Amino acid sequence: MDIRQLCYFIAIVEERKISAAAVRLHISQPPLSQHLKAMEEELGSKLVERSGKYLEVTEAGKALYKYALQVTQLMEEAKMEVKEVGNGVNGRLTLGINTFSYVGLSTILQDFQQLYPKVTYKIQQNESSHLCKLVRDRSVELAIIRLPLELDDFTVFHLNTEPFYLITSTKQKTFKHEVTLEEVVNFPLILPSTEGLGVHYLILEAFSRNQLHPQIVSECSDISLLLDQVAADFGVSIVPETVIKLNKNNHIQATKIVDDNFNTSTGLIWLKNHYLSSAAENFIHLLTERKK
Repeated sequence: MDIRQLCYFIAIVEERKISAAAVRLHISQPPLSQHLKAMEEELGSKLVERSGKYLEVTEAGKALYKYALQVTQLMEEAKMEVKEVGNGVNGRLTLGINTFSYVGLSTILQDFQQLYPKVTYKIQQNESSHLCKLVRDRSVELAIIRLPLELDDFTVFHLNTEPFYLITSTKQKTFKHEVTLEEVVNFPLILPSTEGLGVHYLILEAFSRNQLHPQIVSECSDISLLLDQVAADFGVSIVPETVIKLNKNNHIQATKIVDDNFNTSTGLIWLKNHYLSSAAENFIHLLTERKK
């Protein structure tokens, strides 16, 4: 038996006449009768019996009818779900997030959930370079990363550009509204990243551009640990503005660094010339609309 024959049988049971079932199914009566006979032969059981003008369902027929309804309902649900996944209404959004995160992400995800309430999520946090690997490996489709990085394999959608801030413990002297890199070199510095990564490069490049030599005492890519070290007055650090907005610490003070060329950008990336799920495409569309 196949799904078509089960649909035929459902119509026969519910209409109680071959002729009426044929009309409902938009087929002629003889083929429908042949399908019924073939089903009975395959199952080795009589499924319906004639009683006057109408057909009566046998016990075997009732059992088949029950399962036929379940099977056809599951088939319709499968079709519906596949269509929804194809349209991005259902499905799964896989997203990588940089360790420093993105300040607008919670609001974006909330808006996306309201538009597509049936979508589920897989969100991974890691360093930007590792996120690029995850996208290449198709572990996630999209990733929000910190620039600069080598991104020849990716399409990049720019999200924002933000300044850097000096963070110090409240035990240190209070700066005015701004601080220069020349002043920062007087403090032991904890770099908020590791060698070879974007933020690490930007910070060292800024000092080099200004012919300055910072007192680097540590590298730490774990933001919680970094903030604890700064709060304990182990050293100072330089972080993107997002870190200040997302991490409140009463034992830390932040001062904007004055340098027009010293900033960091965030971008959304995905692989070039590769299939994107509708959920991913809809997420990109939402971010694009928010940027307008």
